[in-house]
Amino acid sequence: MQPTLDEQELLEAFRKLPPAAAKEVSALTKRLAELGAAATINWSDEWSDEDLEAFTADSARRIDEHEMEDTR
Repeated sequence: MQPTLDEQELLEAFRKLPPAAAKEVSALTKRLAELGAAATINWSDEWSDEDLEAFTADSARRIDEHEMEDTR
């Protein structure tokens, strides 16, 4: 199977990255692929009450984790 022009350009850009950056991009693409085609993405830039609650809860959890790491 011959890669498309877009795929070729992506591959060329990927090869120019430093190894650490290439590893990060590779990990990101794997995570995105795991979402699958069935995943729905909400592109809205408005935050619902549910969004704000989830963000607040996640932020508090991350702060707690960071503080626990600092006390070790």
